[in-house]
Amino acid sequence: MAVTLGASPLGLGTLRRLPESARPLVRPGTVPAGIVHLGLGAFHRAHQAVYTEEAVARAGGDWGIVGVAPRSTDVVTRLVGQDCLFSVTTLSGDGSETRVVGALAGVRHAASDPAAIVALLADPAIRVVTLTVTEKAYQLDPASGRLRPDAEVTADLTTDRDPRTVPGLLVRGLLARAVADAGPLALVSCDNLPSNGRRLHSLVGQALTTLAESAGGRDGARAERIADWLRANITYPGTMVDRIVPASTPATLEAARAALGVTDLAAVAAEPYRQWVIEDNFPGGRPAWERAGVVLTDDAGPWERLKLRALNGVHSATAYLGALAGRETIADALAIPGLVEVLRRLIAEDVARSFDPPDGVSVVDYGDQVLDRFANPVIRHRTVQVAMDGSQKLPQRVLHTVVDLRAAGHRPRFATLMIAAWMRYVQGRADDGTALPLDDPLAERIRAALAEAKDTPAGVVDALFGLGEVFPAELADDEVVRELVLEWLTALDRHGVEATVAAAT
Repeated sequence: MAVTLGASPLGLGTLRRLPESARPLVRPGTVPAGIVHLGLGAFHRAHQAVYTEEAVARAGGDWGIVGVAPRSTDVVTRLVGQDCLFSVTTLSGDGSETRVVGALAGVRHAASDPAAIVALLADPAIRVVTLTVTEKAYQLDPASGRLRPDAEVTADLTTDRDPRTVPGLLVRGLLARAVADAGPLALVSCDNLPSNGRRLHSLVGQALTTLAESAGGRDGARAERIADWLRANITYPGTMVDRIVPASTPATLEAARAALGVTDLAAVAAEPYRQWVIEDNFPGGRPAWERAGVVLTDDAGPWERLKLRALNGVHSATAYLGALAGRETIADALAIPGLVEVLRRLIAEDVARSFDPPDGVSVVDYGDQVLDRFANPVIRHRTVQVAMDGSQKLPQRVLHTVVDLRAAGHRPRFATLMIAAWMRYVQGRADDGTALPLDDPLAERIRAALAEAKDTPAGVVDALFGLGEVFPAELADDEVVRELVLEWLTALDRHGVEATVAAAT
């Protein structure tokens, strides 16, 4: 992001120049590290870092965050140049508010020095590790939940090289921690995965098994002692996270400069709404997150399903349909005549019937709130950004809804529209012929399947349903689902999004 701004850079030396209301809640550099976070992107900075700083400000504790960027050096460089400070601008139609956050005790780049990250994960001072690395970094097949036979992951787990992947870093760090008897640790996935805590636990277990098998059973007694230690000392709390945080743009940086009077090259912006639900299972302790509004629970599952299906699923549906109709942002897409009504019916007729929500929560009311949030004109969340990594997102956001509806004997009319919209989107052309990007870890597999498909909606449905990494057999073989998807895809091909949506209402 090439940006030239005239003000002095944000840093410890310029804090006194900030408006008092915009200064960090904790004194930067005074809170020792107790948390490592993998995935130093905009969402973490606008969500977990904000909650953690507020918790420390209100209740104390050595819970500074060491942020780790797995691959990109850009955010690390920007934050190092600003003494690990950054700002969050909260955007709404009523105006904006900007505050600098001082929760980061340090930043690291994993690819440059993976051994240092392994050592950090084994440090007794670190008692919590959080992750926002996106679905694809877990290297789990979204349909089966099994660890993919990825060459990089395999090399991490079967050779002595320094780890380069998230599974490799975690497993090497946990092994080092066990050998050092460095104390208990909670591994906390904050990614949009169903049962994210259990999935992370499964990932670690599968990776450890692969590592043990590659050792050929050597020193079995030592391996068993390590396994016993990990079982006794490592937990995997499930979570649900929620806040819309669009990618930062030059306008984001300019808004921060205007509010602060200094230049923040790591600025992020977000909507006012935020939520974090966490299963309270932290053997080494945790920040007093409840003092910052976090919901602590014994089971995050109902909250997670609510968000994945009634927010993330609706978000993806809006993104695919909006991009196909040539709309740049999610808010622009909602202006398509009839689309809000279609999304309301998706929520009420399909999503709400697919699961039991948290006690006292109405899925329909929650969905209405979601649509109001999406319509925020100041949050310029681009449709093609939300559409990224669809093969990873589709199972969690819509296919589980469809499978559960079919198990109950229902016809998932509007949920299948989202599947059809994805199938239309990955063909790479909007309704007006404009090229659409296919930014997806399975891009080559998708292109290959489409290249071999008959050039008809039925051919496309058959070809893409053949992607076992995305579509479970029980869904791909369901004639009712196939019929509905084909009906929608045929309408989208022949008439485009706007006419299809208008006809549906």
